[in-house]
Amino acid sequence: MKKTAFAILFALLSFSGISQKNEKPNVIIILSDDQGFGDVGFNGCTDIPTPNLDQLANSGVIFTQGYASHPYCSPSRAGLLTGRYQQRFGHENNLPYTEAKVDDGLPLSELMLSELLQKNDYQTCAIGKWHLGDSIQFWPNNRGFDDWFGFWGGGMNYWGDTGNQPATAGVLRDGKVVPSSELTYLTDDFTNAAIDYIDEYNKTEKPFFMYLAYNAPHAPVQATKQYTDKVKHIEDGKRAAYAAMVVGMDAGIGKVIDKLKETGEYDNTLIFFYSDNGGHLGGASSAPYRGHKGMLFEGGIHIPFLVSWPNKIKDKQKYNETISALDIYPTILEATGIKHPNSEKLDGVNLFPYLKGENKNAPHDVLFWRYSDGAGYAVRKGKYKMVLSGYKKEFFLFDIDNDPYEHTNLSAELPAKLAELKGLYAEWNKETVPALWQDPHAQNLSKEEQNRQNFIDAATRGEMKKK
Repeated sequence: MKKTAFAILFALLSFSGISQKNEKPNVIIILSDDQGFGDVGFNGCTDIPTPNLDQLANSGVIFTQGYASHPYCSPSRAGLLTGRYQQRFGHENNLPYTEAKVDDGLPLSELMLSELLQKNDYQTCAIGKWHLGDSIQFWPNNRGFDDWFGFWGGGMNYWGDTGNQPATAGVLRDGKVVPSSELTYLTDDFTNAAIDYIDEYNKTEKPFFMYLAYNAPHAPVQATKQYTDKVKHIEDGKRAAYAAMVVGMDAGIGKVIDKLKETGEYDNTLIFFYSDNGGHLGGASSAPYRGHKGMLFEGGIHIPFLVSWPNKIKDKQKYNETISALDIYPTILEATGIKHPNSEKLDGVNLFPYLKGENKNAPHDVLFWRYSDGAGYAVRKGKYKMVLSGYKKEFFLFDIDNDPYEHTNLSAELPAKLAELKGLYAEWNKETVPALWQDPHAQNLSKEEQNRQNFIDAATRGEMKKK
């Protein structure tokens, strides 16, 4: 009789523990690096196989009008993890490539998502690329992450080779150098770290937050034969090498999903996937959109974007209103039941009422982008988008509904609309601060534009001779 009572009590305690563990969802943000809109099957890509991302997209919602908050790496991540326009706190440029100051990094005054989740009893880990501050006070372990496996810089050799840089610029585990003998191919290493973490987490009673920030497919373009063999059908060598990096990341994401299912955590795990900005010029494709990483045309900021949560979000959906990566932060807070101490400071919105159809309006009336203290900026309001292109040194106005690929500049035809969007930007700009540091992006724009013109001139040289 006593054995029976003990068994019942044990079962009740076990059930109570499981209930407590599953009361709040696990959260994973999977971030790819410089992956173009046209580089995933769920957006129509036909040459790069991404079966695992496609399956993940099919399990939830594809955001067809999903935007990064910045056209390149570090500022985009700052917006993601604060839920705020990075221009509000001076993080609108990449961190300096050389001679970074000790206080260059995402300001410690900003409340990061990881810090808030950690304070509310989440187990937190960061895996992969960081790029939010080189100095120790900005590293993940000091910004709300219990565990960290990755590197703090903006780019990394995929074999973990730091070259002339010190070993501390390479892959670290909780701030300590990981010997090169323990590294293989970084995309695989980050995948394996994520799998191991889920196994370890499964022994605890806490929900977890994982920030899985692959550096793939960011340059340098490096891959293993295992993945290049998967893209033998791509004849363009540059595209094939890049595609192999995407294939490797997709395979890793599939393994992470399989581990969640194996441990029984998949159904109660909220997963966001998106690219930090548009595709780079090393084999990526932002097609069908105009431009690439670094630009404020659609190709620089309109990115592959999805959310999945089998317990709560209906599958096989497409959401066609404009949303931003800034929305990830408040949406996670809603899912976890955690309150932000100053929620009015967040620029993102909770997406759940829109995804559930409870709110039929668009999540955002207007969105803004800016880099290099106004060297380039953009405004999207409804179907109209204004761009001050730092490349072209002129204003553009597009009707995105009728011209989603930005072929026709309406700025001369619709001067009143152009003036309206300029006015909106001017008002928003008053709420921002100057960049805390600079990067070479603004200076490099004219070089790239001149290079483009050189190709055009070479192509038309025969016609010029005829004249």
